[in-house]
Amino acid sequence: MADSSPATDTPGTPEAFGPDLAEVFGPAAADGGPELVQLLTPEGERRHHPEFDLDFSAEQIRGFYRDMVLVRRLDVEATALQRHGELGIWAQLLGQEAAQIGAGRALRPQDFVFPTYREHGVAWCRGLDPLRLLGLFRGVDHGDWDPAEHNFGLYTIVIGAQCLHATGYAMGMQRDGVVGTGDPERDAAVIAHFGDGASSQGDVNEAFIFAASYNAPVVFFCQNNQWAISEPIERQTRIPLYQRALGFGFPGIRVDGNDVLATYAVTQAALQRARDGQGPTFVEAYTYRMGAHTTTDDPTRYRLSADVESWKLKDPIARLEAYLRRNGLVDDGLVDTVKAEADELGERLRAGCTSMPDPQPLDMFDEVYAEVPDELAAQRAGFADYLESFEEARA
Repeated sequence: MADSSPATDTPGTPEAFGPDLAEVFGPAAADGGPELVQLLTPEGERRHHPEFDLDFSAEQIRGFYRDMVLVRRLDVEATALQRHGELGIWAQLLGQEAAQIGAGRALRPQDFVFPTYREHGVAWCRGLDPLRLLGLFRGVDHGDWDPAEHNFGLYTIVIGAQCLHATGYAMGMQRDGVVGTGDPERDAAVIAHFGDGASSQGDVNEAFIFAASYNAPVVFFCQNNQWAISEPIERQTRIPLYQRALGFGFPGIRVDGNDVLATYAVTQAALQRARDGQGPTFVEAYTYRMGAHTTTDDPTRYRLSADVESWKLKDPIARLEAYLRRNGLVDDGLVDTVKAEADELGERLRAGCTSMPDPQPLDMFDEVYAEVPDELAAQRAGFADYLESFEEARA
């Protein structure tokens, strides 16, 4: 968590605001602190927790492993496509696979997800074809999946806005009578994903207020990847993020976001609490953004390579594979099979992305309103005349 900027006493630097988190909360805070819920150590050793311990089947754990490997390949492939000019931009999730797969697999079909623009792993868990994501970043659509089909909202680019949307949707669930009925096939909850940087946004804090006031069935899932683009976490808060929830009147918990087992267990408990009508929970998944904020970002300008190297030792996929191998739950054959499946996914994504048809210029007017107002119709006609003028000039 060290800051790569020069040490000065000017406002805006860590020194001006006081000591860093490790000095405030003790050395363990740099690794998440003693309050961190963890079921799997970075070395792949199983731990037990008095509140969040679950018995995972071998098949379930192997499923987590497959999910993370394939989602990482999706991320690597999309990054390469952007570098080759096939995508306009890409928001990487490298290093955050466990946080997203753990949270995504804890959902029930009737739950609803409000993502940011980085929840590729959660989209995978909801059954969304990754090519639908690439269409958005290629610029051939604005996100063309039906949110109701997968109970997975469209990507939200405006930082933090989805938390208000999620809270409102959760309040609607209350009024629809699908919360606290005791029927596991009926009771539903909402989860809102956001990052540590978004936690400083007014929309997020307003969502906390409404959720607490109305006891809304929503889980606020914060992936604290240590960096709000180029701003480190110690410039955003003086306390661990999960502790902010207490100020709004609902519980918060910090989980090891590189531990897929712990993330699943904590998210499952928070979602069930919401479904039972007990209100919101703040989950802080303590992880690290191994790559850039987006492909337009250069993280080497503001963070130390030593930090990245230390977090590589906590890689969520390597951690789970170590556990599987140590307990005889996986062999080279299964690992090779998953790798081959990842290669096939990569080939499908490359072929599918490059074959996407370009949209027609007038298409952008088609899905703005259900009933096109006169003003928009006039704008469309004017733009059509403008485009036609080029055809006349070429004739």
